[in-house]
Amino acid sequence: MNIKHGFKTAIRGVGAQKSRSALTILGIVIGITSIILMMSIGRGAEALILNELGALGAEMIVIRPGQEPKGPAEIAETIFADSLKIRDVEALQRKNNVPGIVNIAPVVIVPGSVSYKNETFAPTIFGWSAEFFTDLYGIYPEEGTIFDENDIRQRSSVALIGPKVKEELFGESEAIGQNIKIKDRKFKVVGVLPKRGQVSFVNMDELVIIPYTTAQTYLLGIDYYNEVVVKAASPDAVKQTVYDIEVTLRAMHGITDTDKDDFFVVTQEGITKQVSSIIGALTIFLSSVVAIALVVAGIGVMNIMLVSVTERTREVGLRKAIGATNKDIMMQFLMEAMILTGVGGMIGIVVGAFFSYAASFLLGYYYSNLQWSFTFPISAAILGLVVSTFVGLVFGLYPAVKASKKSPIEALRYE
Repeated sequence: MNIKHGFKTAIRGVGAQKSRSALTILGIVIGITSIILMMSIGRGAEALILNELGALGAEMIVIRPGQEPKGPAEIAETIFADSLKIRDVEALQRKNNVPGIVNIAPVVIVPGSVSYKNETFAPTIFGWSAEFFTDLYGIYPEEGTIFDENDIRQRSSVALIGPKVKEELFGESEAIGQNIKIKDRKFKVVGVLPKRGQVSFVNMDELVIIPYTTAQTYLLGIDYYNEVVVKAASPDAVKQTVYDIEVTLRAMHGITDTDKDDFFVVTQEGITKQVSSIIGALTIFLSSVVAIALVVAGIGVMNIMLVSVTERTREVGLRKAIGATNKDIMMQFLMEAMILTGVGGMIGIVVGAFFSYAASFLLGYYYSNLQWSFTFPISAAILGLVVSTFVGLVFGLYPAVKASKKSPIEALRYE
């Protein structure tokens, strides 16, 4: 039997049982759709995260207190760790300790809201250096100016606010020179940032920056920092700068065993590797779940094909009686199984692409501050088609072999 004739015969066999074939195909469609959707969202998430990280610049280094968290439960512990203090920053600023640093600024996270008269808004509040912020992000006030190092030294009550904060508190009124309240302390607005949206996981439009010394002394009553942000001379200098930072801080903290570090250093390269590793591991895990679904669908294909073999016993006997070989019979039923799964795979690719696009659209619509883009991995489409065809080959083989071994005489007698 030539392949063209066998394919036509298989198509007729599949078409003869439309409802049964449709239900069989549905299981494959669900499995392949899951593969496409999973890989598309995974690629989109990875691209989003790497894009956000890229906004920081490869020369950025972040020092955080506490031991490096091994899981989500330990991340909160680093927020309350108190191992980074002013003496550490002063030691890092000395050129003989860390010559690769060109700028450094501590960061203090201030929980709470801001208010003006009867209006209240809950923004992201950082105690930071406004000069470092503008150098880091290249974002300069649209109105007013920034506070400087003198304000930090004098613990001035001044604030740089985002446009959303201005809109919520002042509406169309002038914000510069007005006093907002943070934890019952008045802060004079000196500058308003332009609209910028999400940058490096921070919504710049909902940001309030005050001097970190003011935040420590008057709002939080602490003498430590939540993190210290460092800018290296160049991306090539990051590795050596990280080494010098670690050596300096261990000396300051009297640490000789690196396993007992009470700080950890984060770089763009390190985070990128972690993100890729996490998404890769998550993809493998989800793939195993999808694989189980495809195995179940494959068992369904086998079951349907076995029923079909039984129902078409007389047909098999008749074909053998007029000259069909065991190979011809086996190829016909094997092709039928592969057509079912192949069609399911192609439909699954189309449906998966549609749902992936829909998911990307909805994420972009409801989380407009995220730069989420639709990503359709061609490799996933190829993988989906190969996997679906392979499922048909594997799970269709036993019914095909069983059909080919039927005796023509017994098959013709079958009622």
